[in-house]
Amino acid sequence: MEEILLIAIAAVLSGAESWNGIADYGEDKREWLQTFLTLPSGVPSHDTFNRMFSALDPEELEKGFVAWVSSIARLTAGEVVTIDAMGCQRSIAAKIVEKKADYILAVTENQGHLLEEIEDSFQMLAADAVAEEIDCGHGRVERRTGAAIADLSLLEKASEWASLQGLVRIQAERCHPPRRATGKTEREIHYCITSLRPDAERLNASIRQHWGIENKLHCVLDVGFREDLDRKRAGHAAQNFSVFNRIALNLLKQDKTSKRGVHGKRFIAGWDNDYLLPLLRN
Repeated sequence: MEEILLIAIAAVLSGAESWNGIADYGEDKREWLQTFLTLPSGVPSHDTFNRMFSALDPEELEKGFVAWVSSIARLTAGEVVTIDAMGCQRSIAAKIVEKKADYILAVTENQGHLLEEIEDSFQMLAADAVAEEIDCGHGRVERRTGAAIADLSLLEKASEWASLQGLVRIQAERCHPPRRATGKTEREIHYCITSLRPDAERLNASIRQHWGIENKLHCVLDVGFREDLDRKRAGHAAQNFSVFNRIALNLLKQDKTSKRGVHGKRFIAGWDNDYLLPLLRN
């Protein structure tokens, strides 16, 4: 399984965009791959890659990816680590605190009763701080209201989260002019937990920055990895392939030896084993 995962990552780094592409890459690079892999049964077929990643639990794969990203993060003074709901795990929170950083972790229904307890907290307790931001651009007006609570008394397992200091609620409201889109108002509510004290303005800004980075990430994946053209629909195949795209993107972004963009770096990785190998060792 480890060898299949490594071949897949190497192939995606080198431009593969399908299971057939990964298998073809493995066959073309068989001699080089055998310098550090055993490949007792040869390079797996595209059907083997497809079956494996269709059956693999995407949540477990995503958790492994988030843990890996957390382990390689280069922390600087005052850095705040923001992670989506898949990274809302006690072990990850502990690692971040161990590195003397703070965290803001998104919470969804996947975290058991945690989301319900946070929702109850905002219904029953007064917010310690509230901050509002208004952003006009891209033909819309967006209002974000951030609220923070330091009282954790309604959280059953608050003590199990390293250095947990507060709860966060972000209410986003987007208004589109009638001449654009539907002219309707969109509303969203997001909840987070944090090791920061209830400074609503700082929390609001950090979460907004995270959303901005996430939007840029989706753009890069669509352009550099063609995720918008994805047709891998069997089982969990598409979701797991997306995780491999994100792993590849992170490895390419860490590389400082080339000044080329993501597409250019993938081109180099496909041709130059000496460039690819250090990427895999990261």
